[in-house]
Amino acid sequence: MVVTGRLAAVAALGAVLVAAALHGWGGIIFVTSILGWLLLIDMGWVARAREVTLTREPLTVVRLDRSVEVELVVTNTGNRTVRGYLWDDWPDSARTRNRRHRIHLAPNTMVRLRTTLTPTYRGDRVAGPVTLRLLGPLGLAGRQTRRVVPARVRALPPFRSERLMRSKVKRLQHLEGRNVANTRGQGTEFDSFREYVAGDDVRSIDWRATARATDVLVRTWRPERNRHVMMLLDTGRISAGRVGEGTRLDASIEAALLLGGIAGAAGDSVDLLAYDRQVRAEVRGIGGSRLQLKLMHALAGVTPALVDTDAPGLVRAVIQRARGRSLVVWFTTLDGAAVEENLLPVLPVLAVRHRVLIVSVTDPDIAAAATRRDRLDDLYTAAAAESVLAERALVQESLRRMGIAVVSASPDRLPAALADEYLELKQSGSL
Repeated sequence: MVVTGRLAAVAALGAVLVAAALHGWGGIIFVTSILGWLLLIDMGWVARAREVTLTREPLTVVRLDRSVEVELVVTNTGNRTVRGYLWDDWPDSARTRNRRHRIHLAPNTMVRLRTTLTPTYRGDRVAGPVTLRLLGPLGLAGRQTRRVVPARVRALPPFRSERLMRSKVKRLQHLEGRNVANTRGQGTEFDSFREYVAGDDVRSIDWRATARATDVLVRTWRPERNRHVMMLLDTGRISAGRVGEGTRLDASIEAALLLGGIAGAAGDSVDLLAYDRQVRAEVRGIGGSRLQLKLMHALAGVTPALVDTDAPGLVRAVIQRARGRSLVVWFTTLDGAAVEENLLPVLPVLAVRHRVLIVSVTDPDIAAAATRRDRLDDLYTAAAAESVLAERALVQESLRRMGIAVVSASPDRLPAALADEYLELKQSGSL
């Protein structure tokens, strides 16, 4: 054992030092010679670094704010016992625990070493070099080397609103008639004929079918399925603003993931485009159960860029990708200056071809400040907050007059509000 060998070496060295003290310079030369021989003997029993192989999975995935164990497999392929220590290096933002490991491997054996990581923000963390220090049986000599063992840990968005998925999909199934009878009289997709009753819209009468039957028949409709949804994430500087515990972009990603999951369950085709002055992330042509995971991987590394968003370029990118009429969900801000300079000049072009829905996250601190008037200083803050809220209300009203729907809510309520708006559009056939 390494500990027993070290104790024996310390005891022997102590005895030699006592003898050296009694014999003067001759004793010192003797001690030096003995110590040199011990080092050579110990070095001769140090395992060779090339006989130690290190392997691990190249990619490990974890949700943000959760912990994951990264496994490193150490194999001794030589005929000497491997003794020593190993350090697994990761960036500080990975919040690493148990990165230092002691190893003792007999020939032709292996061990699995686990390092715990808890990333503090979204994106990839690339592993640093693995430091391997190999020691002899006495612990007096050793070799140290560094190995590059490629590995990444990808922190996906937390997606806390996933708990709402089941209830929203159940409501969607209710609308589409999978659990109950189809919702008739709404939507734009033909469902069936039925007899005319008082109160029905005469425009729904099918005269050809009536001519072949003995009664007056009307068409019934259901919410249209298999539509195209294009989600746009503004990743410019406005998305870096702090709202609640995260940024505007974080809140938008949370809402986009829930909308993508529901739209995928509805059978809609869902595309995603994250853009400021160039494309930061894009998802196209993925549907079904794979859609949500694809969205999470695509959005994991998206961060705000400190530049003004090129709104005309974003509209051009949408028109190039969405040929048919689609529901365009644009995640941006409703600040007065940003809307006048960026949105209003380009929205009419987009609204002619597509159904546009503007989604914006509101700051709950502003709403709270508008209602707080306990002290004199609070009055000035409340007045400023009221001014911001009034400006936002005017912007929303002007957009609605243009035929553009708006969803605006605090970060914790935005995903549910957007999902409800989508279901309302689905039910009314407005897509």
